[in-house]
Amino acid sequence: MTAAIKRIAVFGTESTGKTTLAQRLAAYFSEPWSAEFVREFWDLRDGKITAADLGTIALGQIANEDAALAGARRAVFCDTELLTCTIWNDLLFPGACPAWVRAEADERARGYALYLLCDTDVPFAPDPQRCFPVETGRANARRVWREMLEKRGLPFVEIRGDWAQREAAAIAAVEAVLAAGAEGGAR
Repeated sequence: MTAAIKRIAVFGTESTGKTTLAQRLAAYFSEPWSAEFVREFWDLRDGKITAADLGTIALGQIANEDAALAGARRAVFCDTELLTCTIWNDLLFPGACPAWVRAEADERARGYALYLLCDTDVPFAPDPQRCFPVETGRANARRVWREMLEKRGLPFVEIRGDWAQREAAAIAAVEAVLAAGAEGGAR
């Protein structure tokens, strides 16, 4: 029996090193990673995103993840995922998140073998797309992302410390998931 492909989400609020960690894990395990779609969308729209764009953003995120999954042998690393889209939808456009996006986010979340919850204990890197440069805002955002996982009973490991500690903890967590065997179908 072939082992199921494990979906690993690198998860957390902005400026926590998700993209770098997803890229490093993909390189370490020689597996694909998917980029966060909204970054590309933001650039294409010169930062002008409205509530009407939320479905398009969700579809782009899904497409990025599924394209990376198609090239995976054992694991795929996703620089964020659809639950994050729903969090940002609620923060930036209260009440505007399409119901289908919420339903799809919940369904897809159950297909992840592991969430790597990145802590805010690294320096904030300013970026025009970022909203929470102050520690109180970062702490609140960290709580929101953690509660999203806890409320759904999703498997997660907290990733914190300096960059070397973060990478080592993430590698160990992924190795444990990969070693767990081929329970269930493809994720």
